[in-house]
Amino acid sequence: MSKASSLLAARGRQAHRRAWYAVVAALVLTSTLLGTFALMIGATALGHARVERYAGAPVVVAGDQTTRYTAKPWGSDPETVTAALTERVRVPATALDVLRKVDGVRAAVPDVVVPVVPVAAPGARDRLDGRPWQAAQLGPYRLLEGRAPAKAGEVVVSGRQGDGTSPGDQVRLRAGGTVRTYTVVGVAEGEESVYFTGAQVRALAGDRGAEADAIGLLPQSGVGAGELYERARAALDEAGVRDVSASERAEGDARPLRVLTGDGRGLAEHLDAPAARSGALEMLASVAASVVLIALLVISSLVAQALRQRAGELALLRAVGAAPRQLRAAAGREVLRVAVRPALAGALLSVPAFLGLLHLLRGGGALPSGLELPTPAWLFAAPVVTAGLTIGAARLTAFFGCARAARIRPALALGEARGAAADPGQGRRIAGVVLLGLGVSSAGVSVTQSGSAAAMAASTAALTMVIGCAVLGPWIARGAHAAVRRVLRRRGPQGRLAAAELGAHPSRFGAAITPIVLVTAFVVVQLGAGTTMQHAGERQAKAALRAELQVTGGADVAEVRRIPGVGAATEILRSTVVVAGKEAGSPRLDRLPVLGVTPAGLTRTLDPQPVEGSLERLGPGTVSVSADRARAQDLHVGSRVTVRFGDGVRRSLKVVAVHERGLAVGEFLFARAELARHVTSPYGGDVLVATAPGADVPAVRERLSRSLDREVSAARPVHLTLPDQALNDRLGGIAVAAIGGFTMIAVLSTLTLIGVGRRPGLRLLRRVGAGRRQVRGMLRAEAAVMTLTGLVVGTAVAAVPLLAFAFATARTLPYLPLAQAAAIAAVVTATAFAGTLLPTRRASG
Repeated sequence: MSKASSLLAARGRQAHRRAWYAVVAALVLTSTLLGTFALMIGATALGHARVERYAGAPVVVAGDQTTRYTAKPWGSDPETVTAALTERVRVPATALDVLRKVDGVRAAVPDVVVPVVPVAAPGARDRLDGRPWQAAQLGPYRLLEGRAPAKAGEVVVSGRQGDGTSPGDQVRLRAGGTVRTYTVVGVAEGEESVYFTGAQVRALAGDRGAEADAIGLLPQSGVGAGELYERARAALDEAGVRDVSASERAEGDARPLRVLTGDGRGLAEHLDAPAARSGALEMLASVAASVVLIALLVISSLVAQALRQRAGELALLRAVGAAPRQLRAAAGREVLRVAVRPALAGALLSVPAFLGLLHLLRGGGALPSGLELPTPAWLFAAPVVTAGLTIGAARLTAFFGCARAARIRPALALGEARGAAADPGQGRRIAGVVLLGLGVSSAGVSVTQSGSAAAMAASTAALTMVIGCAVLGPWIARGAHAAVRRVLRRRGPQGRLAAAELGAHPSRFGAAITPIVLVTAFVVVQLGAGTTMQHAGERQAKAALRAELQVTGGADVAEVRRIPGVGAATEILRSTVVVAGKEAGSPRLDRLPVLGVTPAGLTRTLDPQPVEGSLERLGPGTVSVSADRARAQDLHVGSRVTVRFGDGVRRSLKVVAVHERGLAVGEFLFARAELARHVTSPYGGDVLVATAPGADVPAVRERLSRSLDREVSAARPVHLTLPDQALNDRLGGIAVAAIGGFTMIAVLSTLTLIGVGRRPGLRLLRRVGAGRRQVRGMLRAEAAVMTLTGLVVGTAVAAVPLLAFAFATARTLPYLPLAQAAAIAAVVTATAFAGTLLPTRRASG
């Protein structure tokens, strides 16, 4: 039997090689896409914060930059989730005393970072790190010119700040909330920093001067990093040292200080990197799941279509005595031989595609500068696994694709060989209806969610409904045929031919519109969700802005208010908070961007549109929540809500107001003083300025610039986003482009495959008297009906989850720019016509 199956497989592959070409193209792209995402997920999972200014210290002690939440899912054991903190968790002074006594420590060097902004050049906006000079040895960074700072008012500069600067020059810097002229006494190597004396840094840090951002340990000669780690860890545990916020952390979330070595030392430097990594990993995992499902749908559709066109041949083999196992084995081996080379070729192509993707992320500035994505050699074995998945999917489809021909009785097989139509079956119809119902239900779930949870539910709903449409393809085709049949018949002989063809082959028609529905629904949902949120947020941000001017880089708001012509001034400070909750019973931590404001006269510069309570009451221990958050958590004025600030401190806050424009100013609005206590750099926030009635705005702008020595510009709308939003947007755009392009190739491959199978029938039409113009007109009419049906059904499928998502997250209708919608329709139409007309050009000529 094995020899017979092999012979059948070889002959089938040779005889139908043209039909398999379309499948080969899809298999190559599937393997390439899966391999690229597998490599990207692997590199992101291995990602870590880059080690730079602590490269010379084998061991670094820092606060635990994570927060945890434990909850018990339904019918399961308790689970714990973690989230990275984006504000500095500091090390208490007591830790330095403990570490200096550790055996083998030559020096324990504390590092305290304060934000520094150069103000000598008009409009300068670069923010630098101000550090004690002794911390330069952790780099290690050495002096290139001059000497170390010895007293207040002296600094050493490095990086681009040191370009063109020489010892003896004067620089004007804003540090610790004040502007002062400093004397440059030295130029050092290393990243952009300004070095002060240790005493001066502590003074600029204010109340936090006694604390450290991190402590680098320099070992004595002969002491290794592993040995030093063990000793430092034991000493800190024995002393019971915790970070400075341990007493205010959530119950069970107070963590000991972390002792970091190797790549882990980067966690003490780049606070945004772990959050960006986890966000990117979550997005990539979600996109990869969609890619796998779409790829399986496309491969199964193509392989099934290729085998369906040979149903008569398979049935004839069954009639002449081929056993069911022989047919299944023959089809499986044929598909296996077709799939192996394309899948391996796609695995090879995924490597340059992945490297190009990395270059695109790094070059476009979307990847945070402190995030390192390593690519060890063993990682490049991942595409081999995805190639195996591609081959397995094709092989499995072959098994089910010839199921009917294998199980049919020999006496009935000749009827199949003569092309007798087969009813798709009631079971398939029920399965399709159930899938559509599940998709609608998933869309309904997204109404009760918010943020990423709502987006994930909407995406799942769209994909489920697309699969349901694929299952119901023949019935959708019959419905479309019934709707356009009369119109087609009025279009002359070619229209009547098209109506007859579409009505006689609903399964073929359904298979043709499935990829069109898929690409339309996927692209519309993915693009529409992003543009809806962006459009709603920008609209709220523009409506909220009342100020005419904006002071950049920080200023004393009281001083701003005293300047003639200023009617109101509001200082804004950006940060993030983490909110704990449950999703389907499982614990979840969501990071949200938030805003701190000076409450006095707020609505004259920035109007969050309060609908309940008063924003003037914002102060210590209070918060304003967005209307959407209030509805989701049943909050009102007087309620209490628990949040975890960016430094991990958990607070139960009293709600004093509810505001409407949460997409612009954030779901939580704090008094600036309350938020500043939990921010790494409390200085340097922007100040929004509203001029007094009748004041000359350009004159006020000039007075502000001259008095504050800061950049003053036209006010810009406040639209909060997460720090890693640029990376997520870039990844989302790449995913939409890649999957959209892949599904367009799937449309072309499917229609090409169908066209190859139709060549004998088209030649027969020409022989019985149909003219070239009539046959080609028939094909154009069919392409138009297929395109229109696919676009209408795909848009309808996309509309259900998009409506639910838009209502859940923005209380608005979905928004998709007309240019994008027109581009989708044009590309789909061009691809559908090309896939229908080009493969049949000779047969219809």
